[in-house]
Amino acid sequence: MAFLIIAAVAAYFLLKEHTAHVAGYLPFLLLAACPLMHLFMHRGHGHGGHDHAARQGKEGAAASKEQKQ
Repeated sequence: MAFLIIAAVAAYFLLKEHTAHVAGYLPFLLLAACPLMHLFMHRGHGHGGHDHAARQGKEGAAASKEQKQ
């Protein structure tokens, strides 16, 4: 916990003193965030060879039968 506090204080002073240097890298950080978010945020979506299309087709057919009745 102490390390996180020290790192936060160091980051604050680093950004405060070197804002002009850091501002030049912001567009690159934004571009780097897109693939990183894609890698780390798609873990829980069930991507991994499952046959989602076939399962959705069965669910869709069952829903359409219920609507007709």
